[in-house]
Amino acid sequence: MQKFDEMYTTPAAAGQSQSQGAGQGPSQSQSQGLPSAAGVREHYRTYGQWLARQSAELMKARREEAEMIFRRVGITFAVYGAKDEDGAGTERLIPFDLIPRIIPAREWASMEKGLIQRVNALNRFIHDVYHGQEIIKAGIVPAEQILNNAQFRPEMMGVDVPNQVYSHISGVDIVRAPNAQGEGEYYVLEDNLRVPSGVSYMLEDRKMMMRLFPELFSAHRVAPVAHYPDLLLETLRASSPGTSAEPTVVVLTPGMYNSAYFEHAFLAQQMGVELVEGQDLFVKDNFVYMRTTRGPRRVDVIYRRVDDDFLDPKVFRPSSTLGCPGLMDAYRAGHVAICNAVGTGVADDKSIYPYVPKMIEFYLGEKPILNNVPTYMCRNSEDLKYVMANLKDLVVKEVHGAGGYGMLVGPASTKAEIEDFGKAVLANPSNYIAQPTLSLSTCPTYVEQGIAPRHIDLRPFVLSGKEVQMVPGGLTRVALKEGSLVVNSSQGGGTKDTWILEI
Repeated sequence: MQKFDEMYTTPAAAGQSQSQGAGQGPSQSQSQGLPSAAGVREHYRTYGQWLARQSAELMKARREEAEMIFRRVGITFAVYGAKDEDGAGTERLIPFDLIPRIIPAREWASMEKGLIQRVNALNRFIHDVYHGQEIIKAGIVPAEQILNNAQFRPEMMGVDVPNQVYSHISGVDIVRAPNAQGEGEYYVLEDNLRVPSGVSYMLEDRKMMMRLFPELFSAHRVAPVAHYPDLLLETLRASSPGTSAEPTVVVLTPGMYNSAYFEHAFLAQQMGVELVEGQDLFVKDNFVYMRTTRGPRRVDVIYRRVDDDFLDPKVFRPSSTLGCPGLMDAYRAGHVAICNAVGTGVADDKSIYPYVPKMIEFYLGEKPILNNVPTYMCRNSEDLKYVMANLKDLVVKEVHGAGGYGMLVGPASTKAEIEDFGKAVLANPSNYIAQPTLSLSTCPTYVEQGIAPRHIDLRPFVLSGKEVQMVPGGLTRVALKEGSLVVNSSQGGGTKDTWILEI
């Protein structure tokens, strides 16, 4: 299988460290076993020269410093039901890698256009689903794929939302793999449109790199990402229903035991808005109010980090204490905006993903700039037949799965695991899709053995308000286990700073 490395034109072989052979050569780069300057891609050249001059002791010290700071600041996530190495607690630090992922300006410009195109089409699709359903009438997406989808919310039929935007904050997962010519090509792996997370780690990773290696930012023109909270607040305010000249924005969190609570608190603090839980809100006369020490205050925009099922116990799950009774009445009356909109999940279901290229053509009249990964839908008998015959070579996913759970990576699984997963697929084929096992691009990563290639992906964040905006960058996730293709933090993945070069 062909390989593509982000930094080196000749990727290291599987299991081979890129820093083996210390002390065996006359030059610093040779002493670390790093490829020569001729083997470094042009946009990594300056960084590669810098990296070759760094000692293993300095890099180790910087990594320890980063871990100490992240732990002190409390930059963590939670793994439900898990314990740490001492058998206590669920809090985890997401491992931070010192070696950045660098993307040249021309590649980013193309990716950005593709992402904006895709999110525009997805927003058009969600509006259509809850209004005219023209895409069903045109026979492009089967009615049952939408109407029987667990994320379809009949309560949203006919509900108009400001600017016809449903996914205000979209996190689109991008992977890179070699094409037939061996060149790295970007593919969309997944659309995250409900409550996408991870942007706080993008921001904190950049702050950490600037703290540890300030000289690198003098040597490179790296596009800034620190203004993301400003753009987010601007997007949220632009989504206000227009009932107030100065809209009040809040961040709604399930509470401190949620896996992404750090991010909820971080973004609220960065935007200068209140972080609230469901019990802090109430509805009166179809308006939403926040309880404060100075009395009730009207709320215009809710950036919710709570799933649909828990938002309003009067409409969805009656036992939920995480939401606010009556919230949907205020929403349907047009007195409050919920970002992302209720029912948005119908568009990021993995069974809908294969149709996104057709959505782009249907709604925008354009060819997709970014391609999907080829996908087999197990609900189709021919696709199911192929998947069952090739489980050992495919990645198979639950359509509602997330976080690296509910999936089979065939080449990395045992015969017993493949057999068990195959039985689950046959029991409920419509619950699964399958994709070829891509050789995801690698990036040099600082691991215990030195510098070695590890597989990565990228989650840029697209903000849709009155206009669509992005900061140049995203969250690069890295699979720290050798050979692993699973980058999710809940499965042992780490993160890297992502540099978009301005020239």
